[in-house]
Amino acid sequence: MLNLIGVHECKMDAKGRISLPAALKKQLAPAMDEAFVLKRSVFSKCLELYPMQKWNEVMGKVNTLNRFVKKNNDFIRLFTAGLKLVELDGATRVGISPDLKSFANLSREVVLSAHNGIVEIWDKLAYEHAVNVDGDDFGLLAEEVMGRINPSQNELP
Repeated sequence: MLNLIGVHECKMDAKGRISLPAALKKQLAPAMDEAFVLKRSVFSKCLELYPMQKWNEVMGKVNTLNRFVKKNNDFIRLFTAGLKLVELDGATRVGISPDLKSFANLSREVVLSAHNGIVEIWDKLAYEHAVNVDGDDFGLLAEEVMGRINPSQNELP
């Protein structure tokens, strides 16, 4: 599994292509020969770029849902709406289709935020707004989310 990390500011060209930064290309090297999946984020107005291995893991979970349950079927439809199979071109650029560009309100200035095996693609101003939270608010969120983990599993090195 790829352990992608880093936040990278990039520019999208007039054709909707984003060149991957060298640090991200190096991390993605094991997956560069395969296609990627580009989709809308569930929780934010950004896009998610999945290496095929990670996408297959996610879809393995989604495919366990019973499609004869309406909520499950609706979720699958919404989760996969607008997704695109993309390949990096010879200059290691990813092309963003007009519909996905519109969904994420992408402008020329974008941010690639890599974590959990995927790369989020944000409009730069939207990303700055999303991560510009009060320190106290983040502390409370961290406590709520991470405080539930068993202390023996929560020790930092």
